[in-house]
Parts: sequence; structure tokens; C-alpha cells
Amino acid sequence: MLSGLPWDDVRLFLVLYRSRTMGEAAAALEVNTSTVSRRLVGLEEALDARLFERGREGLRPTQAGEALLPAAELVEQGVAGFAHAVDGLEREVSGLVRLACPPDVAVVVVLPALPALLARYPGLRIELKADEATVDLNRREADLALRVVRPERGDLVMRRVLAVAWVPAASASLAARLDALEDPAAAPWIGWGPGFGDAPPARWLRALGVEATLATDSLPTQLAAAAAGIGVALLPAPSVAHYGLVPIAGAAWDTLPPRPEMELYLVTHRVLRSVPRVRAVWDALVAALGE
Repeated sequence: MLSGLPWDDVRLFLVLYRSRTMGEAAAALEVNTSTVSRRLVGLEEALDARLFERGREGLRPTQAGEALLPAAELVEQGVAGFAHAVDGLEREVSGLVRLACPPDVAVVVVLPALPALLARYPGLRIELKADEATVDLNRREADLALRVVRPERGDLVMRRVLAVAWVPAASASLAARLDALEDPAAAPWIGWGPGFGDAPPARWLRALGVEATLATDSLPTQLAAAAAGIGVALLPAPSVAHYGLVPIAGAAWDTLPPRPEMELYLVTHRVLRSVPRVRAVWDALVAALGE
């Protein structure tokens, strides 16, 4: 019976192990919590072993669950390898490409590049995951990714496509009032919340002694807040012009410490690099970022 254990059951086990709550696992599997619970009970009955202890804090793997993890990960790698091999059989630019990137990169870089790309390849479809979270390309959570952090593991191909300077910027009316400010730290600032407190822009603001008027871990929200005139924000230079904002100028602002510069990497799995649909999107993004 166990020789025919479906991949879906192995995936269920891995998602539960990594999520550690029924709710998170249900969201990852795009089903409801009761379905996850029912499938877990069925899997444990099929294996005649309890895989997780249920408690108020969530799920905790049992000794049996811990023992099965390495084998489950091998199955996952094998399924991913098979899928990569199938992708390598393609000859035409058609089908779905899943692209992950930060939200502002999606708006400023990716969306403007899509009309020409999709007109050239009518059979191509794009699934855009615009999120600050990092996807795992080795587990096929996406086919391509634009990242501000260089990947350090996995059989990945990457290209540094852009060095992004960050600049203080605000709405035109607010920028005109702040240009002559003698102490930039005294300006109304839009800063980062605790989730991105270690990011270079957040560290730069702390070194300046800024106490943010508005703090948020969402860069699109920071851009919208700056456009609304709430304050000045340290923003990626390409996004400043796109959203109609103005860099802050003036004597005091020119003496500020060097502002952070972050690199943008285009990344895919090595096996996918030569797949026609992935290669087409890769080339279009390289061209768009080159411009």
C-alpha cells in the first residue's frame, strides 16, 4: 500500500512540517483547514504512525515525523527534477511563467515590459507574485525571480541587472519646503517598521537619528504616503520619477552620509534557463532593466 503513496501526501507532510500550523498549511495548499486536518488523519492512518502533536501553539513533529523528513525532501527533489526535465522538452514560447519580485519592481519594471512581450508571444502567460517574501526557486515556487539579495545556495543561474541608488524624496510641494531645512533629521520622515529593521535603508535612517512620523514595512505604502505629502522617504531612484516624486536638494541634504545602494538580481533554476518561455521573459527583463 505504501509503495503507492501519492506525491500529494508527501507534499502535505512537508508543508505541515514547514508551516507548523493548520491555517498556514491550508493557505499554502490553497484548501481549507478542515481538508488539511482530514488529509493528515488519513496519512497518519495509512502510515500507522502519528506525525505531529497537535497543541494550542500549533503542530510539533513527533519522532516519526522527524525521521521521515529527509526521505520526504528526497521525494520533493525528485519531483522537481522530473518537472525540470519536462520543461526542457519545450520548443515554443508558450505556457505559464511564474515571476516573483518586490511590489515596486513589479510596477516600475515588469508591467511596462509586458505589453511588447505578450504581443510578441501570444501563447505566453505570466503569473506575477509581487511580494517582499523570498520564494524558493529550488522547490519551484516560481520560475524566475528578481531579488535584492544575492542567492547563496541552490543550482541557480543569476545575473546582476541593476544597481539601485536610494534617494530622499517627497511630493513636489513638500520637497520645495524642505530644501532649505538645516537639519534633515528634523523633517517628517516615512520609515520602516520592525520587519525590515535590518535592511540598508532602515539602518541609514537610524544612523541619521530619524524618528519616523510614519513607519511601514510596505514600500508601496511608503511611496503612496510620500506622494500624499505625509513626509520624505528614502526610496529607490527609479521609483521616485515613476510615482511623480521629487528628490530633496539643498546644502544640508548634500552633506548627508552616502546613501545605500542595493543590487537587483535576475535568478532562475539552471535547468529552466534554456526553456523557451523562461528564456523569453528573462531576455525581456534584461532589456527592460538595461533601459
